[in-house]
Amino acid sequence: MQLSGAEIVIRSLAAEGVEFVWGYPGGAVLFIYDELFKQDKVKHILVRHEQAALHAADGYSRATGKVGVALVTSGPGVTNAITGIATAYMDSIPMVIVTGQVPTHAIGLDAFQECDTVGITRPCVKHNFLVKDVKDLAVTMKKAFYLAASGRPGPVVVDVPKDVSAAMCEFEYPSEVSMRSYNPVTKGHSGQIRKAVQMLLEAKRPMIYTGGGVILGDAAPQLTELVRLLGYPCTNTLMGLGGYPATDPQFLGMLGMHGTYEVNMAMQHCDVLLAVGARFDDRVIGNPKHFYNPERRIVHIDIDPSSISKRVKVDVPIVGNINDVLEEMLRTLKSEKPRPDAQALKAWWAQIELWKTKDCLRYDRTSKIIKPQFVVEKLYEVTKGEAIVTSDVGQHQMWAAQFYKFNKPRRWLNSGGLGTMGVGLPYAMGARQAFPDTDVACITGEASIQMCIQELSTCKQYHLPIKIVNLNNRYLGMVRQWQQIMHGNRYSESYMDALPDFVKLAESYGHVGMQITKPADVEGALREAFKMKDRLVFMDFLTDQTENVYPMVQAGKGLTEMILAEEL
Repeated sequence: MQLSGAEIVIRSLAAEGVEFVWGYPGGAVLFIYDELFKQDKVKHILVRHEQAALHAADGYSRATGKVGVALVTSGPGVTNAITGIATAYMDSIPMVIVTGQVPTHAIGLDAFQECDTVGITRPCVKHNFLVKDVKDLAVTMKKAFYLAASGRPGPVVVDVPKDVSAAMCEFEYPSEVSMRSYNPVTKGHSGQIRKAVQMLLEAKRPMIYTGGGVILGDAAPQLTELVRLLGYPCTNTLMGLGGYPATDPQFLGMLGMHGTYEVNMAMQHCDVLLAVGARFDDRVIGNPKHFYNPERRIVHIDIDPSSISKRVKVDVPIVGNINDVLEEMLRTLKSEKPRPDAQALKAWWAQIELWKTKDCLRYDRTSKIIKPQFVVEKLYEVTKGEAIVTSDVGQHQMWAAQFYKFNKPRRWLNSGGLGTMGVGLPYAMGARQAFPDTDVACITGEASIQMCIQELSTCKQYHLPIKIVNLNNRYLGMVRQWQQIMHGNRYSESYMDALPDFVKLAESYGHVGMQITKPADVEGALREAFKMKDRLVFMDFLTDQTENVYPMVQAGKGLTEMILAEEL
């Protein structure tokens, strides 16, 4: 069957079961867009900026576990997409990005809208391809999806010159591919797993620390069973929230820079630490020299061998799929006769309960100004914890992580690694496309929302009734907080003194706008908004400008060197 390269791209997407492609047309991809027009299996979502296309496809992937797909043109289309590609790369999100390129004969000649896509994207992709022969296109698409989803997931770019998309060849989509240089380990080493189980059973002060790998590996059921079977305390990273139920008494909250006092203390003082799908990054453990404890033994499970002992030396490394490794750990645990030391565990939990008395997340509930924490708590109540919640990056992100209790995986979508302002709205778009019957709330700030605010137009076109919760403190909040604590209250360029009227702005796009100024009106506004099932509602909450996120571990400090609210 003779097909054009453009037809091959679309047929390949259909063969991979792709539902949606987020993109923006341009000259180098017009043949592909023409083929999109001629079929109805793959639905295209027109964004208003290429960065949003990547973020929306990324959000879809985070919410579903499927490979997200984006389509952009050459030159500025690609460069606009880089932030979205890097965001997905840092959080190991499986994506395939099809980019247009100038014709092969013009590559390297500074042709109109040319850029070196392979060179520019190389540092922030799992892999990339430049397809110079249409005969290679189908197998390249298959490789791209295989690479994106297997091993440690990540974004893969397929760069398609315009003449390749127009050229004809026979089409046969491969059922599978193998790559000699790429053979990710999936099954954990049984001997290491037995050693890890023995170490866990010998623990006097155990701790289980889990990250985004639990979510990406669909291992939340196995993790939950393991934690409950052992009776040990558990924490999630920012990316791992929902991997273990937040309302469970064994959950100590999020750890790290803005983690709870009790969990950070438990992480520092435990004698056996089980790390699952996490990478000991700087926002989690603070200064590695401070985190070092000669009495602590560490078991680390990860799909990526390069993540193990990268920042913290571990005692028992286990490389493999998280769910498979945890399944084998459970089988081994159930067959072992020794059980955890009940007396030691009781004493450890007593110490943790003592740390909890700090009540490190308390805030002034009598304030006559809206406290941002109060808004998030009410959002949790109104949605009964069942919404998909996206966030942008900043103070509001941390308050969402601290005060919305995620009991299920893939309900919390945010940029953890790159920390990209502007992702919240496009993430919500991708999640809502994936789950049209589920409430989707975007928690944002007045600075972040303006990064991709043009996507309110996309929401109107595709009838996406997202609920936007804008915690508006009229500052670049996290920047202001750091400037207060570390720069002598010198608020350099962190004050937003030319903000739009968000209510009128939302209405100009055809949506519903609300402004809320009193704590007494917060719950009512949220309930009213969520009753509007078919409308996007932009809720502009005017919050306390002086409120900071606590606890806080300053950069370069250790986990136990937390600043608490009462210390200021």
